[in-house]
Amino acid sequence: MQKDTLVHAEHLTRYYGHTLAVDDVSFELAKGDVLGFLGPNGAGKTTTMQLITGNLAPSAGRIDVHGIDLLDEPKRAKRAIGYLPEQPPVYRELTVEEYLRYCARLNRIARGHIGKAIRTALERCGLNEVSHRLIGNLSKGYQQRVGIAQAIIHTPAVVILDEPTVGLDPIQIREIRALIRELGKEHGIILSTHILPEVQAVCNRVQIIHQGRLVFSNSIAGLEQQLKATSLIAAFHTSPDMDALAKVAGVSRAEALPDNRVRIHFTDMNPSEALIEQAVAGDWRLHELSPERRTLEQIFIELTCSELPADPPQEAA
Repeated sequence: MQKDTLVHAEHLTRYYGHTLAVDDVSFELAKGDVLGFLGPNGAGKTTTMQLITGNLAPSAGRIDVHGIDLLDEPKRAKRAIGYLPEQPPVYRELTVEEYLRYCARLNRIARGHIGKAIRTALERCGLNEVSHRLIGNLSKGYQQRVGIAQAIIHTPAVVILDEPTVGLDPIQIREIRALIRELGKEHGIILSTHILPEVQAVCNRVQIIHQGRLVFSNSIAGLEQQLKATSLIAAFHTSPDMDALAKVAGVSRAEALPDNRVRIHFTDMNPSEALIEQAVAGDWRLHELSPERRTLEQIFIELTCSELPADPPQEAA
């Protein structure tokens, strides 16, 4: 393991009776990572989060948290983890400050340091103005902030957030995402979600789980490479000769579509300029030329609506 590796999970497997919920999942999380953990409902996201936090024991596999074996030394390993489950574990009858004081004591923060820990959590999560209000009277967005505050009050190395923006309005979602990005500067974050734009907005790495197995693992930069346009959609008033199109520099193949439109595939060089020149020379009367980008949604659907491969793809180096 690298010295900045905060979570090292090897061959995690979990059965519920005869049902295989997590199947041979391995990954690492380093300081500064915000890892987006994507998957459809029932794919095994929450079970994996519960394995990493020690709330469930794996049927097989190993988990190291900050260099500590979670199964051998669970109490010591859990001190390095902050966890926000899908339903924030807040007490509605307490004020925000009372609740955070309770959480600080649960995390065995020294009595002389509790006040500072509470002030820091309130500041980082934008809760100063509501610190004396009852949690039950707060909006759902603020209750999520309180949930995140309890997860970071003991300054853990690893923060695990399970669906932190579900049920929030667009403004609240934006605020929580900004908070997660800020936390990612000092912690390793695992963000479990099924909201695709959230991963691109917040994370620097992404993994997709399907039927308990990792089917995709890459950096956001690597993902962006996969999302780059590799085809163009062109529309003509006069149908071009397909053989002539295929001979244009940079074009790998051309595919006829309805209404005198063509999908033009390419590999390295975008052939737009050469296509325009050829269209003018051939009097094809080109009136549309636009890149056709794959989306994360397309990749997600391809991976989660198909049969699992024998060996899931590995993260790019």
